[in-house]
Amino acid sequence: MSGVQPGPSALNGAALRGAVDLSSLVNRPPAGAQAAATPAPGAPGTPGTVDVPSLVLDGTDENFAQFLEISQQVPVIVDLWAEWCGPCKQLSPVLEKLIAEYGGRLLLVKVDVDANPQLTQAFQAQSIPAVVALIGGRPLQLFAGAIPEQQVREVFEQVLQAAAQTGVVSTAVVAGQPVEEAEPVEPPLPPLHAEAYEAIEAGDYPRAIAAYSKAIAQSPLDKMAIAGLAQVSLLHRLEGKTIEQIRSAAAAQPDDLAAQLDVVDLDLSGGHVEDAFDRLLTLFETADAEERTVIRTRLLDLFEVVGVTDPRVGRARARLTNLLY
Repeated sequence: MSGVQPGPSALNGAALRGAVDLSSLVNRPPAGAQAAATPAPGAPGTPGTVDVPSLVLDGTDENFAQFLEISQQVPVIVDLWAEWCGPCKQLSPVLEKLIAEYGGRLLLVKVDVDANPQLTQAFQAQSIPAVVALIGGRPLQLFAGAIPEQQVREVFEQVLQAAAQTGVVSTAVVAGQPVEEAEPVEPPLPPLHAEAYEAIEAGDYPRAIAAYSKAIAQSPLDKMAIAGLAQVSLLHRLEGKTIEQIRSAAAAQPDDLAAQLDVVDLDLSGGHVEDAFDRLLTLFETADAEERTVIRTRLLDLFEVVGVTDPRVGRARARLTNLLY
């Protein structure tokens, strides 16, 4: 078997639906080998912890049921590998390094596919290295092949997000070591987001707009990119304009939509959110069809800038709906 890297659909519903069901292993008693680790939900000590001998453990056909149980409390990363596999030797140190960095929020279980044919068959590993997550006893295919550390880190972040949604949020604690509060791991920015931030810091708003636009084109539901594009577009529209210029132009040209939109941007950037929304919605009441499209588009952009869950956005959206219908 050779390492191959699949597409970017590492963590999604399709992967979960297509994952092999290992639930039959949960109740299977260990055959011969002592349990490698045992969860201790009610044991003395810090609540929400699972005692383990190490954060990196060996999984076998005999003891794997224990890890399925542990995955009810702590997400378990399974590394399917073999001694003869070159890419496995590249990936394993990366996995172990990141597991250590996450301080017990994830547990790593290494499975030698040659020595454990039952697990190899159960996971249906077509190539190695192959990495799978166990969350709440359910397997979730992650990726195959030796991928860069940054990509592994991004996948681990998605695993933790998925685990949090199902309440699997305990911490693995190495027996005999004091429990320390795990430092929160800042999720890395996706490359296009990082490019946009760098451009904003340099004052290059067109480049930031291009980066966010490209991110949205690749992932239309990227809410961070949508909000980022709206924010940097606002900055770009106000660039080089003074408060006096904007307000003077709007006062001198009350029927000039572009001049009024500049005041809206100015109000919003100054924190006068309700004034900005009110001006736009008042303009909308008397605008023609073409102008209404422009105003509505600007409103939706500013909703993203303020935050779609903000109550002021909710009130403005309700008013816009009444005006539309």
